[in-house]
Amino acid sequence: MPRKKPAPRSAAFFDLDKTIIATSSSMAFSRPFYDGGLITRSGALRSAYSQFLFLVGSADERQTTRLRDSLSDIIKGWEVAKVKEIVKETVHEHIDPVVFAEAVELIKRHQANGRDVVIVSASVRDIVEPIAEVLGADAVIASELEVKKGFYTGEITSYAYGEAKAEGMRDLAAKRGYDLRRSYAYSDSITDAPMLDAVGHGFTVNADRALRRAAMEHGWGNLHFKKPVGLHAGPPTKSLLFGVLAVAAIVTGVVLLTRGVSNSDPA
Repeated sequence: MPRKKPAPRSAAFFDLDKTIIATSSSMAFSRPFYDGGLITRSGALRSAYSQFLFLVGSADERQTTRLRDSLSDIIKGWEVAKVKEIVKETVHEHIDPVVFAEAVELIKRHQANGRDVVIVSASVRDIVEPIAEVLGADAVIASELEVKKGFYTGEITSYAYGEAKAEGMRDLAAKRGYDLRRSYAYSDSITDAPMLDAVGHGFTVNADRALRRAAMEHGWGNLHFKKPVGLHAGPPTKSLLFGVLAVAAIVTGVVLLTRGVSNSDPA
């Protein structure tokens, strides 16, 4: 009797900023980068307006591109080892309190159902990977920076934004054997429409009007995440809004990139 062919593998692809965490992954590390001497006050202020637009959901593609370009100037000459050290030492302090409880539960459900979880973010790999590790994700698709002699040159060699996210998902699916028609994707941003359209089960998270309209056209589901919650037990943190505004007013900014078909049950 012929052996039964195993079912194709599937995956759940999650945008990071404002989908899994309630803020920008890059902005979450603004203060430790500033304290570590990597970002100057003037460099931080140059990106303040763009960061504010991102956090209130108003940043469009032109503004995001401008933010990406200003990033090249800010990060040029940063020592890669120092960036990784700061992120590793502060990831729990700055990321744990702003993770959506609903996202954590959804990640666990997908993994319990045998799906790999993949974080897909326009933020750079050196920031995204430690966060993905904390979340227990299986893989990462993220932007890549050029490095020479242990320092960032300021060049962005791969920008995981818009259609590039979908291309990264297709590439990973080909390598790992994922059936994208059986896979899931989640995002809060209209710029991630290609990402949601690349799978059989796309879901918006806390969608604005434009994304809700796109969801109706494409048949995507709509989810609402409301509860940032610490991943580890500990004393309560100050409110997220206060923290975001304080960082925006004092140091602000991006230190690395911000963007960083089914109404069935998402898992």
